[in-house]
Amino acid sequence: MKTTNLFATLLVALAANIFSAPAWGDTFGSGLNTFNIDFVNIGNPGNAADTTGDPNPAGKVDYFYRIGTYEISEDMITKANTLGGLGITKDARGADKPATSVCWDEAARFVNWLNTSKGFSPAYKFAQQPGDNGYFADAFIQLWTPSDAGYNPNNLYRNSQAHYFLPSVDEWYKAAFYDPASGMYYDYPTGSNSAPTPVASGTATGTAVYGAQTGPANITLAGGLSPYGTMGQGGNVYERDETDYDLVNDSSTSDRGVRGGYWSNDQSNMVAQIRGAGIGTSTSNFIGFRVASVPEPSSLLLAAMASVGLLLRIKR
Repeated sequence: MKTTNLFATLLVALAANIFSAPAWGDTFGSGLNTFNIDFVNIGNPGNAADTTGDPNPAGKVDYFYRIGTYEISEDMITKANTLGGLGITKDARGADKPATSVCWDEAARFVNWLNTSKGFSPAYKFAQQPGDNGYFADAFIQLWTPSDAGYNPNNLYRNSQAHYFLPSVDEWYKAAFYDPASGMYYDYPTGSNSAPTPVASGTATGTAVYGAQTGPANITLAGGLSPYGTMGQGGNVYERDETDYDLVNDSSTSDRGVRGGYWSNDQSNMVAQIRGAGIGTSTSNFIGFRVASVPEPSSLLLAAMASVGLLLRIKR
């Protein structure tokens, strides 16, 4: 085998190993305003799409990515507001409760701060930035144009150079309903076609926070895990996705996807067959969000180079 072919093979194998490894977290902020977002790895690129849910097809993703293990908490928003002057409004149930009454555009502001605080490109385009005259946290995004670095003609919302972003409809769907071990999709984001057991709080397998509960649980106590290891994609609070409800990201003012159910409705709202919609600037005390991410290519490349070097030394 030629060295170039060996390198390519090892790079693919390394990426697969990394994305079958346990989750890891990213740290943001500084001092008293430091916080961590835990991510799970979503591998199995090129998986088949599901043709039984909404939208149809859904869930096919051709690349490795990561998605938040938990929903974004009030504490994370508070600390990002403090450091970034974001001015994002939210409910006040407690630091570890999911951040609700955050509109889509405010969630995009939070994601942009995650990027820029680490030196990455913002995911979403806004006319005014925090501190500018006329700044409003809930202003509509703008569409990226061909003259913008990172322009992606297939997604005018998300900059391709961003490291953190809101999960697309397919990224969210795959993390919730796809089982990488069997290659199957389940109806519920707990790895089952049967409704989860309703609970007010906890982490037991096959449970979710729904069914006439009095409020959301802490983000780390929001029920059992999906096959990939996410928590709370069913129940607790509805979650926003990045994608336009009509699946074409071509309007800054259009409705965006919302799904997953919340603490006080029945199991039908959690299933793969149900996807709702919400206006970008609208808020609700039962809608929150989580974030997704891609690995830094440099990290994978350096690790792959190290692996190749080690293998070549062993062969010699």
